[in-house]
Amino acid sequence: LSGNSLESNLNLDRFYAYLFALQTDLVAFNLVALKKDIQNGMYFDSSIPQGYGVGSSGALVAAIYDKYAEDKITVLENLTRDKLLNLKTIFGLMESFFHGKSSGLDPLNSYLSLPILINSKDSIEPAGIPSQKEGKGAVFLLDSEQIGETEPMVSLFMNKMKHEGFRKMISEEFSTTTDACIDDFLQGNVKSLFGNVKALSKIVLTNFKPMIPPAFHKVWEQGISTNDYYLKLCGSGGGGYILGFTEDFAKAQKSLKEYKLELVYRF
Repeated sequence: LSGNSLESNLNLDRFYAYLFALQTDLVAFNLVALKKDIQNGMYFDSSIPQGYGVGSSGALVAAIYDKYAEDKITVLENLTRDKLLNLKTIFGLMESFFHGKSSGLDPLNSYLSLPILINSKDSIEPAGIPSQKEGKGAVFLLDSEQIGETEPMVSLFMNKMKHEGFRKMISEEFSTTTDACIDDFLQGNVKSLFGNVKALSKIVLTNFKPMIPPAFHKVWEQGISTNDYYLKLCGSGGGGYILGFTEDFAKAQKSLKEYKLELVYRF
């Protein structure tokens, strides 16, 4: 092995050591088989770029659970709320190896291959996304071409959460606007969605600026002022992909012609 393959193999060995030391009654792994496969040169080959806020560590965690967990909860069985929460907790424990504290949602998303609707801490369910239309509107990914480190961004967020003003903004502005965006998207209320996404983009720019790569502060502002597109952080930010929403993808492409865009969904 060499290059990325070797690096991945060494990372897997460190992950093995973490799982070996993990003390939990929720899950047991066939660690003998995992160690043997790592010694035989196993590495993780994924199409998901690392540090891009789109769940690379989540995909790895899901893959390891799927292959090595004993008495695993499978995607084929009736996934009750308790089973989903159990999986989320297990995945959170596993993924914490990669960035300190994990909700477990990225691996759960990868494992189920389904969108997940989070109603509250104790209420999560698979969600259906409205079928795409051939309209002008779109959701897209903007490639910052910078790698974001999750752990420092999570630490930054946790430190901000110590301040009452920030906590108030999260509960009164950020959460309610995010919820409104999700409701609009799931119900296909496109006009209302763009109003709420614009509001969310402003909230993020004002309160999460350190998580937005500096080179994109102006780009972010430009979208809000021209209404050509609205941007939102992917994952913890700091680099990687930035999520974009636009009522006219051709117009957004023109405005962002210097950047790599990837179409995700059409309205």
